[in-house]
Amino acid sequence: MSGRMVEFASNGSTARGYLAKPRSGSGPGVIVLQEWWGLVDHIKAVADRFAAEGYVALAPDLYHGESTTRPDEAGRLMMALDIPRAVRDVRGAISYLLEHGSARPGKVAIIGFCMGGQLALATACADARVGACADFYGVHPQAKLDFASLRAPVLGIFAENDGFVTPAVARKLEADLQAAGKPTDFQIFPGVDHAFFNDSRPDVYNPAAASQAWRRTLTFFQANLA
Repeated sequence: MSGRMVEFASNGSTARGYLAKPRSGSGPGVIVLQEWWGLVDHIKAVADRFAAEGYVALAPDLYHGESTTRPDEAGRLMMALDIPRAVRDVRGAISYLLEHGSARPGKVAIIGFCMGGQLALATACADARVGACADFYGVHPQAKLDFASLRAPVLGIFAENDGFVTPAVARKLEADLQAAGKPTDFQIFPGVDHAFFNDSRPDVYNPAAASQAWRRTLTFFQANLA
């Protein structure tokens, strides 16, 4: 890992996150939101990848120190998450990026995976400083999305063989966004499973689809943060 853990103000206290910067020391900001496992090495590695592309990336620890490799425990942590508090944590991370993290002034991008994908959308609905939102197969049954206040275009990355966020669920999300007049760019990748981007999980990781999704994300962010 090339980044470091930092603290930032949130919810009247402090939260922590993993900050990765490019060699230049500054660049456009991006928030990276965890899967239901927590702030694990895979998410930190994604932040490092963004830093290598010139971004200042911050991955907030939404579980405040907890993480797991067990699906049953991950499910418990996800369902116990206080969604409004988590969104405030993410907004605190945005403030840190723009005020102390050396991110370029203006708007930031946000990307989330699984649980984090839904939280990325929820944050984009709540914070006009989000200029582009990428949702990778996002799901959280308790997250409420107010599309009327959404100002950012949405990139949706989903999987054909996803048993959590089925293609029908992805298409409905796209249709709901479009009905609200929001710009979208959705793709359902054929023949891949939920979490196909996670290279720490050989049971579901698909290198070809993950590479294509990464390129689409970089292009999307570049176009909407220019």
